[in-house]
Amino acid sequence: MNNDSGDLFNKEINQEPKPKMVRRAGEPTAAFKGAALAALAIGVISYLLGLYNAAMELNEKGYYFAILIFGLYAAVSLQKAVRDKDEGIPVTNIYFGISWFALIIAVTLMAIGLYNAGSIVLSEKGFYAMAFVLSVFAAVTVQKNVRDAQKALEND
Repeated sequence: MNNDSGDLFNKEINQEPKPKMVRRAGEPTAAFKGAALAALAIGVISYLLGLYNAAMELNEKGYYFAILIFGLYAAVSLQKAVRDKDEGIPVTNIYFGISWFALIIAVTLMAIGLYNAGSIVLSEKGFYAMAFVLSVFAAVTVQKNVRDAQKALEND
């Protein structure tokens, strides 16, 4: 009887373990980066699919799409400004104020749009609000992860 399968089994057991990827100090874990990207993708794709399937005029769909893009940009811009200030990187007060203002306006426009949308049922309004919030929060987290990974690479 040939015992080749036993030899293969023993070779696999006796192999040296593969070296683990070393994470730099301050770098987010791959799981956290993946979770943030997944949350962003889920939020944005859900929001866009909801708009695509919505029974509303094209100009209404454009309004909600523009608010999503504006909100994502405003949140990332504000996160960068806050982080820059915290790290001692110069940020003008006007830019810092505009960043806050833009995010507040994006959230306010979303709330006003949903409040005044008579053709949308309450559960659909909640869906858009939650997809918007998920997308904005995830965009901030992804931007933070990119910045932390870059900083860890520079410090290495």
